[in-house]
Amino acid sequence: MSAAIHVEPVPRTRGYPPAWWGMVTLITTEAMVFLALLSAYFFVRASAAHWPLGGLPKPEMTRTSIFTVFLLGSSIPIFYMEHALKRGNMLGVKVGLLVSFLMGAAFLANTGYDFTHMEFGWRVNAYSSLFHTIVGLHALHVLVGLLMSLVVQAKVWTKRVSAERHVTPEVFALYWHFVDGVWLFVFGSLFLSVALI
Repeated sequence: MSAAIHVEPVPRTRGYPPAWWGMVTLITTEAMVFLALLSAYFFVRASAAHWPLGGLPKPEMTRTSIFTVFLLGSSIPIFYMEHALKRGNMLGVKVGLLVSFLMGAAFLANTGYDFTHMEFGWRVNAYSSLFHTIVGLHALHVLVGLLMSLVVQAKVWTKRVSAERHVTPEVFALYWHFVDGVWLFVFGSLFLSVALI
């Protein structure tokens, strides 16, 4: 008579929720849009004898650099929020979301200020069109992120988010890190590389 062999069942993993996959799909799509726009920017730039085209002024660097630190730094409170959420520290979640929101809002206000005080419009030439489109599209993404943050904050304050129910802040964190990451490429391409010419 053979001895019975006992095999422990392998625990089933749940994987990522559909909302997470939806956000990853959205981020991938949006990344391709920015990649196409930046590719067009560098294509036009490579064929130009002088840059920016038409003797247009270089982008403002000092204030934009300061607010770039604000935007990139706004991911730090989001990382803190994610850590606090895993520990069930809901006060930390609230603080992280609020601080990140304020930093992102400051960045967006500066972008709005830049657009209203810019010395050239979007229809002057190919450079001005690409500059306005790329920076404007990123600003739109920041605005969407801030609106998403308000929804997440409302859910946290109404106790619809916890260490066990955390899909909404998790999905928002993905989006916000994407917005920050894209700005690195936009700032490096449209601002920093032009200032170094």
